Amino acid sequence: MKLVRYSKPTYIEGTNIISEGEPEVESIGILIDNNNESSPSIYSLSLLYIYAEWMNKKDNLDKQERANLMAYYSLFDWLKDEEPELDEVVKGEHFISWNNFFKTGEKILNLVKSFEQELQNGKNDKQFKPTLNCKLLAPIIPTSCRDAYAFRQHVATARRNRGVDMIPEFDQFPIFYFTNHNAIFGPSDDIVCMPDHMQKLDFELEVAVVIGKKGRNIKAKDADKYIAGFTIMNDMSARGLQMEEMKLNLGPAKGKDFCTILGPSIVTPDELQDKKVETAKGHTGDTYSLNMKCWVNGELLSEGNMKDMNWTFAEIIERCSYGADILPGDVIGSGTVGTGCLLELNGTHKLENPDYEPVWLKDGDIIEMEIEGLGRIKNKVVLENDSHSLFALKKNM
Repeated sequence: MKLVRYSKPTYIEGTNIISEGEPEVESIGILIDNNNESSPSIYSLSLLYIYAEWMNKKDNLDKQERANLMAYYSLFDWLKDEEPELDEVVKGEHFISWNNFFKTGEKILNLVKSFEQELQNGKNDKQFKPTLNCKLLAPIIPTSCRDAYAFRQHVATARRNRGVDMIPEFDQFPIFYFTNHNAIFGPSDDIVCMPDHMQKLDFELEVAVVIGKKGRNIKAKDADKYIAGFTIMNDMSARGLQMEEMKLNLGPAKGKDFCTILGPSIVTPDELQDKKVETAKGHTGDTYSLNMKCWVNGELLSEGNMKDMNWTFAEIIERCSYGADILPGDVIGSGTVGTGCLLELNGTHKLENPDYEPVWLKDGDIIEMEIEGLGRIKNKVVLENDSHSLFALKKNM
């Protein structure tokens, strides 16, 4: 399935039809057909639909699972013995968070998969209408956001370009850092930047996983079961700020905390089964062959493949969950694919030609990223009208 979060004037009319109206709300749904990028067809997962599904198949859901599903939305006391009246449910309330949806368990997700299959087979007995002309938002607002360092090509090339040897610890264990989960942008949002961000502004082409269930001390052999799906990730980077702060051996922090782009959807692992390839010897977990590309102003700059991750997501999850809970809605990035950022590309060009002038993103640039099977995102760099500068505040110069 392709799971999306979107904004659209929507309400529930009657008992079984989703219609358009006011006011505008955020909701989540299934992306069935995205041939028209400006007007994707989305089927909303309203409370009404979930209620109708479990009434049809309630033997598959125990009382506690039904209670858990609705408790997150505080609509009524779902721990009471009797089922609620249908008109209690039909209030225009919508799921707005995959984080909470994933907490409801696999049985609920299976019901949604069943509905998707019905739609793809041309069946829609419940008369649900697609929500059209909506804006896709970031598919999830993460409960936390980690970013790993999984592509050896990127790390080795960037270090070579700086004239330093490859660090042996890279091949010993996977690493990650925490970035700002409150600075998440969607697949078509403008990237609003302060002046200091424009000092060597960079993109990073990555794939990310969304965690679907809570876990702790997870072994790599079991970790793929915790992945709800995959999405494109652009880890925007202000290299000027980043390079200064990391001289103090702390970070990245300020150079990374202003924008992480996710989208356009969360693609569940079952959609990618035909893209699985053999995992490298000595490693554990699923490996997928997905082509990854990035264009700036229509020029193809970066191209790689997800299969070239030297640490699998399963191994990264094992390290993330050691002595710490991972939760539904956590996002974990892969790190930059080889050739997947200007920092690496500039260094390579400079090594080949000492007269090469480095290129960085500027106001008005359009960044497009595409990962096979996951879709495409397109964002514009926009300089904020504010002269405030951290560089100007430095002391003891």
